[in-house]
Amino acid sequence: MKARAQGGFLLAKIHRVAGRVFSRLLRESGIEINSAQGRVLFALWREDRIPITELARRTALGKSALTSMLDRLEAQGYIERVADHEDRRTTRIARTDKDRAMEAAYRRVSDDMNRVFYAGFSTAEIARFERDLERILGNLEGVES
Repeated sequence: MKARAQGGFLLAKIHRVAGRVFSRLLRESGIEINSAQGRVLFALWREDRIPITELARRTALGKSALTSMLDRLEAQGYIERVADHEDRRTTRIARTDKDRAMEAAYRRVSDDMNRVFYAGFSTAEIARFERDLERILGNLEGVES
């Protein structure tokens, strides 16, 4: 009998376990945000003051999920909503000094997580694995649209 492919199941399980490990590492480092909030902040670290619609696209979060996440991040002092001076209908999300102060610590935890994730892998194995994941993502995105 042919063995069933388990890639989707394994990816889902890895996602859950990695999320728990990463959350624990964040807590142990005194960082008070969760990994999903970190994804939002990471997008802002790449480009500050982006419109909410663009942030939703870059994080692949739905509008309601993103809005509640932004509410929590704003209440914690990590982001602020600012009006776009050229288009008053647009709200941009901006970083704060608190976010800037936390970024280096968050990146250190992220680096620690990568070391755990790729323990025992060679550089070539990591490159191959990530290429394969990009292919799978492309396959899924092709079906999604």
